[in-house]
Amino acid sequence: MTIYPLKAVRTLALTTQGLNVKNGDESPVGAERIGDLIKRLACVQIDTLQRVHRSQYLAIWSRLGSYPTSLLDALAYGGVDEQGQPIERQLFEYWFHAACLLPLEMYPFRLARMHSAAAGRHESTQQWLAKAETQRLLEGVTRRIEQEGALFARDFEDPRDERGAWWDWKPAKHALEHLYNRGDLMIASRVNFQRAYDLKERVLPGGVDTREPSAEETARHILERAALALGICELRQVADYSYDLSRSEAGPYLEAMVQEGVLIPVSARLADGKVHVLIVHRKHLATLQRAADGEIKAQRTTLLSPFDTLFYPRGRDQAFWGFRQVLEAYKPAAQREWGYFCLPILDRGRLVGRLDPKLERKTGQLHIEALYLEPGVKPSQRLARSVASTLRDFMHFHQAQDLVIERASPQSFAKCVLGEL
Repeated sequence: MTIYPLKAVRTLALTTQGLNVKNGDESPVGAERIGDLIKRLACVQIDTLQRVHRSQYLAIWSRLGSYPTSLLDALAYGGVDEQGQPIERQLFEYWFHAACLLPLEMYPFRLARMHSAAAGRHESTQQWLAKAETQRLLEGVTRRIEQEGALFARDFEDPRDERGAWWDWKPAKHALEHLYNRGDLMIASRVNFQRAYDLKERVLPGGVDTREPSAEETARHILERAALALGICELRQVADYSYDLSRSEAGPYLEAMVQEGVLIPVSARLADGKVHVLIVHRKHLATLQRAADGEIKAQRTTLLSPFDTLFYPRGRDQAFWGFRQVLEAYKPAAQREWGYFCLPILDRGRLVGRLDPKLERKTGQLHIEALYLEPGVKPSQRLARSVASTLRDFMHFHQAQDLVIERASPQSFAKCVLGEL
C-alpha cells in the first residue's frame, strides 16, 4: 500500500489552489489569467475589511503577484483593460462559501439557493414576507430600479425616526438584499465598495445557461468542483467549500462519487505523524504521484488572506500544516494573540509565520504591526530573503513607498528581512 508523504500532500493542495508558481516565474497578469484562476478555484471570497487590499484582491495577488485590481473589477462588472480594450463580464456576485465572486458557468448551480431564498430560508424571513407592507416594499423597490436603472441602498430614503445598531438596515436595504438573494436583482457594479443593484436581465450576459439542474446535479457539481479545487482532503471536508450542503447532507453524494471512481481514497502521513485516509479527484492522482516522486515541488513564498480558499476545509490547516488559522479582527484588542488582520506566511510548502499589515494610504507607508515565525521555524537568511522579496511585491501591489516593522518575534528575523529589502 502506498503511503504518500506529507510534503507531497501539501504540494498537491497548493498546486491545485494555484499557490505553487515559483516566485519570479509569474508571467504578466491579464484579465484572462485572472478569469482562468477563479474558474480553477470556483470562487473568491469578498470581504469588507481593508487594512490593506480587500480579500478578493489579495487572493489573486497571493497566486499571481502584482496586477491592476481594476482587472478583477472589470471581470466582475464589465470594463476595459489597461489598453482600453473591453473586458466582458465573466464573474458574478453571489453566495457560495460566503459572499463570493463566481464564474458565470456556476450560475445555474446557484438557482436552487435563489429559489429557496425566495420562499424565505428562515422563519423570521417567512414572517417578514407574509406582511402586505413587505410585498408593497418589494414591488416599490423593483419598480424604481426598472424605471431608473441600477441603484444603491443610499438612493432610498429611510422612513424611520430612529436607527438601531450599525447592522440595523433600513427597509429598502432589506428589500434589495432579499431581491438579490432570490435572483431578481444582481450586483451591477460597486462604487467605494457599495453595491449597485440592477435587474437580472440587465446584468446577466446573454448565453448564460439559466436552466435549473436537479438537486442531485447541483450537489454533485458543487462537490466535484470543490474536490478539484482542494486537491486533497478528508472526504467529509469537501462539503466545507460551499455552505450549500452540510457534511452529513453531502455524505451520500460523496460516497457515490467514491464508488464511481471520481474520488480516489489514498493513504498519507500527516502533520501528526499518523497515516490518514484522504481523497483525491481522479484527475489529480498523477499529480500527487509526481509530487511524491519529487518532480513537482512547493516553491512559492507569499502571504495569504485569512479568507483564502486554502483554509476552507475545517481542520485541514492543522492536519496538513500544524497551523491554526484564526481571524482576530472581530475580537477585542486585548484578546488578540497575533493581530487584527494577520496574513499567514506561506514558504515553499510550509506555513511558517504570520504578518499583521496596515497600509497608511495618506503617507504610502506599509506598517507591519507584528511579524511572527511559528514555533519550530528556524530563521535563516534564505527565509529572510524570500519574505523580503514577497514584501517588496506586496508594497508594489499597494503602491507603498516605505515599510516599517513595529514588532517581531524573533526580532532578529525582522532585522534580517529589513536588511534584504
